[in-house]
Amino acid sequence: MKNHRYLSGIFILLTVCVWIGVGRADFVKKGQVGFRFLENPVSAEAIGRGGLGLITFRNSNTVFWNPAGLGWIEGKYDFNANYTKGIADINYSSFVGAVNFGKIGVIAIDLLSMDYGEFQGTRRANNDQGFEDTEPFSPTAYSLGLTYSQKVSNRFSYGVRVKYVVQDLTSAWVGLYGTDVDDTNLVIKQRSYSATEPSVDVGTTYDFLKNGIRFGAVIQNFSREVRYEREKFPLPFSVSFSIGIKPLTFFLPDESIHSLMLGFETNHPRDYREKIRVGAEYTFQNLLILRTGYMANYDERGWTFGMGVRQVFSGIKYRIDYAYQDFGIFNGIHTFTIGLTR
Repeated sequence: MKNHRYLSGIFILLTVCVWIGVGRADFVKKGQVGFRFLENPVSAEAIGRGGLGLITFRNSNTVFWNPAGLGWIEGKYDFNANYTKGIADINYSSFVGAVNFGKIGVIAIDLLSMDYGEFQGTRRANNDQGFEDTEPFSPTAYSLGLTYSQKVSNRFSYGVRVKYVVQDLTSAWVGLYGTDVDDTNLVIKQRSYSATEPSVDVGTTYDFLKNGIRFGAVIQNFSREVRYEREKFPLPFSVSFSIGIKPLTFFLPDESIHSLMLGFETNHPRDYREKIRVGAEYTFQNLLILRTGYMANYDERGWTFGMGVRQVFSGIKYRIDYAYQDFGIFNGIHTFTIGLTR
């Protein structure tokens, strides 16, 4: 009993710290966030249910949402590969692998990589068009993460993820002297725009051990500010909370055939209004999974749909998932995930 009170005290303390983060986020500058690729949702499993990811994972993809969930993986080893075909041929991939060391905790390594494609470079020129072509360029961005999580009891877990984030916008022609392209004193030079920055995610998860009710909280992308030219800008710091429930357990205590999870999440980003995510996931005989959800207060995102298949061969659990996101005027986004647990 004392142990449960102790763990509950830790959980409340971490939650208060998260709320402090929310309060501080209200006083930072708006519309100034960079490294936005860190906000891209990862995993068809989470996207299919409306972006619910703080409390619902039982595999290593949880590191992209809430590092505390890593303590709940179901095997000794867990691996996931994700691919998203995004808008305007901007795609991204991610990989994560985790090892469970039992009471010591769980450790995972992950990589998220963006593919922006190729762009035609230009610079201002004193001609009829006002510009001239330069060489093509391809921006790059990626993050490399290390996560540690420990399931302290059958109710509570915490996790920390440290990321090394890189964004290379390649180079651009900038004016060193002079006022415009028709200025005889104009001097221009190519300047490289690349930045790196470490950041941290911290999360907690609490399971009430009744009717599938779980609660989660996470701080993401806590870091210093970055500067390319004059003004500094922060990474996309955010605070999120989530709660979920399995309503069928009130009537069907055995979930081996039918299982239904409903969830709600609220996300408070540093430079935007509050975002809401709601979703549902239905599982039939631990084999076929159907998902749907809705992302509210986003510029374009809305309804999501997904499905997944689970199968066991030679003691290895395999996962295949697909998700579709409605992206408004940009049509839809498709995400694919494959994973295994041993």
